[in-house]
Amino acid sequence: LGGGLSSSAAVGVALALALSATGGTAISGRELALTAQRAEHIGGVPCGIMDQMASVFGLHDHAILVDCREVTATPVLLPPELAIVVVHSGLPRRLADSHYSQRREACETACARLGISELRDASIEQVGHDPFARHVVSENLRVLAFVAAMARHDLSAMGSLMLDSHTSLAGDFGVSTPELDLLVRLLCDAGAFGARLTGAGFGGSVVAIAHRDEADEMAHAVAGRYRAATNRVPTAFVTRATDGARIIESTV
Repeated sequence: LGGGLSSSAAVGVALALALSATGGTAISGRELALTAQRAEHIGGVPCGIMDQMASVFGLHDHAILVDCREVTATPVLLPPELAIVVVHSGLPRRLADSHYSQRREACETACARLGISELRDASIEQVGHDPFARHVVSENLRVLAFVAAMARHDLSAMGSLMLDSHTSLAGDFGVSTPELDLLVRLLCDAGAFGARLTGAGFGGSVVAIAHRDEADEMAHAVAGRYRAATNRVPTAFVTRATDGARIIESTV
């Protein structure tokens, strides 16, 4: 909880899927994600659709390229030598209590000023003076560049893009913390290709990519250095992409 790892989206998707199955109602993946998103909105969090889509359409050993306008998910194969390292900063956060909704409102204001419905239709030149909007537009470009780097197994480029993303999240979007910044530095110093905060920021976790053979040792070492520097208790682990929500038939 409060880790920036989409736990509420995962619970929402699982609950909606279980209820639809129990009631004998067929539900598409897209509808399942949108239903779980609406539940978050009712709970006071005006979130996007990304987390729910990842929970629904997750695929073993693949990343998911999400198109939030079309509400589609395209699997992208992860390089086999890659490991994903997650470190919880020990600094929890709650989206409903953070500045998340303020950032969303700022982006909506930028769209209104430009006469567009979504910032994906803006150019960098149009938002150069607006740091919040500039982050969103530049992040969209980084996502596409990241997918291209994955396709050619360029871990160095992927890492650089993750670091650029964190710099933009911290500087332009203003959602990082000293603890998250420290974890990103420690992970890169320990040999990660790149790292960035994950989730909405203001606490929670960072995610890094590293060579599979080095990931476990890296996670342990970084956790120790972070705890010594901050006196906070981190949680570090190595994870992998797996399949999304599905009905599990009981064998009892």
